[in-house]
Amino acid sequence: MTRTILLAGTMLAGLASVAQADTLRLLTWGGYAPEDVVAKFEEETGHTVEVTKSNNEEMIAKLRATGGGGFDLAQPSQDRIMGPQMEFGIYKPIDVSKLNKDLFIPSMLEATMGNTTVNGDVYGVPHVWGTSGLVMNTAEAGDVVKDYTDLCAEEVAGKVSYRLKRPTLIGFAFAMGEDPFAAYDDEAKYAEIMEKVEAKLIECKANVKTYWGGGDELMNLLRSGEVTASMAWDTGGWKLNDDNADLTFVAPASGALGWIDTFVLPAKGQADDVAYEWINFVMQPEIAAMITAAAGNFTASAGADEFAEDSLKAKYQASFPQEAIDNIKWYPPVPAGLETIEGEVLDRVQAAN
Repeated sequence: MTRTILLAGTMLAGLASVAQADTLRLLTWGGYAPEDVVAKFEEETGHTVEVTKSNNEEMIAKLRATGGGGFDLAQPSQDRIMGPQMEFGIYKPIDVSKLNKDLFIPSMLEATMGNTTVNGDVYGVPHVWGTSGLVMNTAEAGDVVKDYTDLCAEEVAGKVSYRLKRPTLIGFAFAMGEDPFAAYDDEAKYAEIMEKVEAKLIECKANVKTYWGGGDELMNLLRSGEVTASMAWDTGGWKLNDDNADLTFVAPASGALGWIDTFVLPAKGQADDVAYEWINFVMQPEIAAMITAAAGNFTASAGADEFAEDSLKAKYQASFPQEAIDNIKWYPPVPAGLETIEGEVLDRVQAAN
């Protein structure tokens, strides 16, 4: 009798383990796993998906608290992978051979794998992405403003805007022929680059209508015509384009600045095979277009723009020909100490006459 009970208990435990492994516990952002995509995946695979919506800070906190447990797939930004992995060991390596790499835009896959490699192992692959670059009235500034530093041109004096934030420093550095990301491991070199950028931004102050703080403020400045060219996000430019065909996002000549939210495997995840199935499923162009419709941003799925809503597809393709995509400067993790340098530069620019 006792043996029978033990055997039954063992069988039930085994079944529970199988059922648990058949469920994908996904820790992600709002819009990245819309209900129609989840339903389609569950119908086609027989798996179950449990979606927990979160953000970078919460994702890292949840995984730290459990040592990488509680979830089978998570989606932090690529600059939140290397540091947390080296410090807390909350992820496990990705077996890239289990992914259909042909589904990914090659330059994005290569950049993300490079920025998330720790001790020879890859920990992240790309999913949803976006950029900051130039949003402008192309009828008034399009012949003048091709890059970040063109915001300092005399022809647009008093009609430009940007934030006094890190992306402005990075964008101006690239437009001035520097590579700030390559200097990340050399604090003295980075400080030298930032000194040049500081001088340029102080020189450019006379051109600035205002330093914008929030997206709504900038949108109103561009709609009213008070500002004709600014640094801003791609989605903001495309939204403006709905109301005014002359307003849109333009990728700068030196490269738009890109962020990528990734796929990572938590260290104690229990459904790796299902996680790989999900990644390969959502990277299919038709499925990726469904995610773009929900999230508002495009994914690293090759060819997914062809399946996007016609108006958004046209805006995307106009802003991002292939050479502009391949020229995106993807944000790597920020080493300690650099934010202090940047903060001091921004303070001096703000205070300058």
